[in-house]
Amino acid sequence: MSSLSLVSEQAATPRMAPEMATGAVTLNVRDLARVSDFYQEILGLVVQDQVPGRVVLGAEGGVPLVTLVETPEAAIPPRRAAGLFHMAILLPTRADLGRWVGYMAATRTPVQGAADHLVSEAIYLSDPEGNGIEVYRDRPRHEWPHENGKLKMANAPVDFDGLLAEADSEGAAWSKAPAGTRMGHIHLNVNDLTPTLSFYDGGLGLDLMATMPQALFVSAGGYHHHIGLNTWAAHAGPRREPGNLGLSLATLELPDGEALAALTDSLAAGGIAFERPSDDLALVRDPSGNRLLFAAGRQASSDQLALSEI
Repeated sequence: MSSLSLVSEQAATPRMAPEMATGAVTLNVRDLARVSDFYQEILGLVVQDQVPGRVVLGAEGGVPLVTLVETPEAAIPPRRAAGLFHMAILLPTRADLGRWVGYMAATRTPVQGAADHLVSEAIYLSDPEGNGIEVYRDRPRHEWPHENGKLKMANAPVDFDGLLAEADSEGAAWSKAPAGTRMGHIHLNVNDLTPTLSFYDGGLGLDLMATMPQALFVSAGGYHHHIGLNTWAAHAGPRREPGNLGLSLATLELPDGEALAALTDSLAAGGIAFERPSDDLALVRDPSGNRLLFAAGRQASSDQLALSEI
């Protein structure tokens, strides 16, 4: 498997607030009940907020992770369209991931892949409507490997025996996602990496952490990546239409209003269009049409995510 390597170049654009975090992902779904049941039964999430046609899901006692919007008449995205590659749910500990893996095995739930990325261990699957999901745990930052001064990531086999043994050592079986569960990153299908890099690095001020063939990875604050971007399935394809099934928007949480104002000032200076649905929100589209909602406040409220007509 190809290794990933750190890319150290940074644009002159003001850099993104290092405290930026990935927030909830909003999906348009055709069968709300079926998809909601999947996230509760398979991923151990609970309903945090609900209005007719909308459900907000997250860990019990935790932050919102996924908002499902019922859109029964929405179109299926065209072939090779931009959109969601996967959303990545980050569990607090390796034992938590081991417990979930044990539950998946016991329930014979199919997965699509698994990888040890050296900075993390990850399992991949999809929800009933084909939205990609990664469930992972991070290694501590001091354990992240470097090669020639560069962060090293790879696609190595997962040590499933070690995961299960660590879970067994703590005794409890998987029941629900722990309260510290959060959205660790998102990975998007895009149409062209050149304007994508200009937008995310030169426009938003995110740092380009790593590249691999037809993919790049950007973050704030030194994280391995908050957003992955690839052209594997969408090169030169149609832009993302937010009303289609699948990704509606992804939320990125900023520490405060000052950080949001700095971002919008930078966007305006760069001639990048954005909308302000409210004083603490800014909505922007990347060159492939993927919508990013920047929210002031590390834990964007479920009311914002469930009730705002964005």
